[in-house]
Amino acid sequence: MKNFIEELRWRGMLHDTMPGTEELLQKEMVKAYIGFDPTADSLGVGNLVQVMTLVHFQRAGHKPIALIGGATGMIGDPSFKSNERNLLDLETLRHNQECQKKQLSKFLNFDCGANSAELVNNYDWFKDFGFLDFIREVGKHITVNYMMSKDSVKSRMDSGISFTEFSYQLIQGYDFYHLWKNHGVKLQMGGSDQWGNITTGTELIRRMASGEAFALTTPLIKKADGAKFGKTESGNVWLDPAKTSPYQFYQFWLNAADADAEGYIKIFSIKSREEIEALIAEHAQAPHLRQLQKALAEEITTRVHSKEELNKALQASEILFGNGTEEMLRTMDEATLLSVFEGVPQFEISKESLEEGADMLEILAVHTQVFPSKGEARKMLQANGVSVNKTKIGLEKKLSISDLLNERFILIQKGKKNYYLLQVK
Repeated sequence: MKNFIEELRWRGMLHDTMPGTEELLQKEMVKAYIGFDPTADSLGVGNLVQVMTLVHFQRAGHKPIALIGGATGMIGDPSFKSNERNLLDLETLRHNQECQKKQLSKFLNFDCGANSAELVNNYDWFKDFGFLDFIREVGKHITVNYMMSKDSVKSRMDSGISFTEFSYQLIQGYDFYHLWKNHGVKLQMGGSDQWGNITTGTELIRRMASGEAFALTTPLIKKADGAKFGKTESGNVWLDPAKTSPYQFYQFWLNAADADAEGYIKIFSIKSREEIEALIAEHAQAPHLRQLQKALAEEITTRVHSKEELNKALQASEILFGNGTEEMLRTMDEATLLSVFEGVPQFEISKESLEEGADMLEILAVHTQVFPSKGEARKMLQANGVSVNKTKIGLEKKLSISDLLNERFILIQKGKKNYYLLQVK
C-alpha cells in the first residue's frame, strides 16, 4: 500500500496529524472523509486542495468519502469568519449539492471496488434528529469550556458569535461520530482551519463510545505575495464553466507566478514525483517558457472541463497572444470569445450599415474612435497595420454581414496588441 502521509509530505500538503495516524494508514485500508460546504452551486479552485487530498488518498489504496454538508450548510461554519453567514433554504442547498456532486465525480472514482469513493449528506441523519434528543445524547458530552477553547470560536469573541454558529463544531463532531459508528470511518481530513472541529469529533467518539479516531489537516494555500489562493480581481475562480469560462480557468493556472507554480503542481497534479521533479528542473533552465504553468494548466483544465475545452482555451490563447487565424476565431463560441476579449473597448454598429457595406475609415475614426482621425486610420491601413478578424485589410475593405462572428461581433486589431470589439445592435 502506498504511503499516503509521505505522499502528502513531499507534495507540501501535510500540516498536522494526530499521533498514530501514519501507523493506522500503513496497517490497513482506511475510510476517511472530508466535508464540503454546499453554500454555492459550484466548487471553486480553493476547494481543490481538499479534493486533491481525497484523490491522493484513493490513489494510495484507501477509501475516500466526500460529505456534502446539507445540514451544516444550513448553519454555516464560523471558522475564522469575521461575520455571521447567511442561512440558505433547503431547496437551494439541495440544488448546490447536486452541482457539487457532478464536479467531484470528475476527480474521484466512485466505481473501483473496495476503495470506491462514496458521497454522503449529513442532512440524512440530522433531518429527524430532534433538538432535545441532540442536546441530551450529544451535547452533554462536550463542555462549553472545551468549545470556547477552540481558535475558531476565540476569534469571534470580540465581534460576537450566535448560538447557531457556536454549535457548529458540535454538529460537525457528531458527523464524525455517526460515520465512525455506522460506516467505519476512522479518519477525518480538512484544512488547518478545521483542526478544532475535527478534534471535537475525535473527542465525541472517545466520550460517547470509548472509541478511537484520527485527524489530519493540510496547510491553507496562499500565493507568494500573500494574496488568497483562488481569488482574482474579478472574484472567485469556479469549476462551473458558466461562472468561470474554461479559457479563464486555463489562464488562471497559466498566469501563476513562478514562486507559486512549483508548489501548485505538487498539490494539484497527479503526476509522479519523478515527473514533477523533472518538470521543475526543466522550468529552472528556462523559466520564460513557463513549462510548469503550462503542464499544470493543461492537466487541471482537462480534468475539470475536458480535452476539447482545453483545446479551445489553447486556441483562444493563440488568438490573443500568438498567431491565431480567422478560421480559429470563427470556431470560437460566444462565451469564449467574450471571455478572451473581456476588458477590451467595445463599440456598437448597426446591422443596416453592414448590409450596405461599411467604409473602414468611417468605422475606425468616426463610429468607434479606434483612431483619433481618418488621416491616422488611412496611414495605418496603408501600412497593413489593421486587421479584421485576424486578417490584415487595406483601404478598399468594406465591412459586411459576412464579417460577423457568431452573427454578432467583429474583431478589430490595431498593430499587434490593441483589440476592439464591434457588436451589432
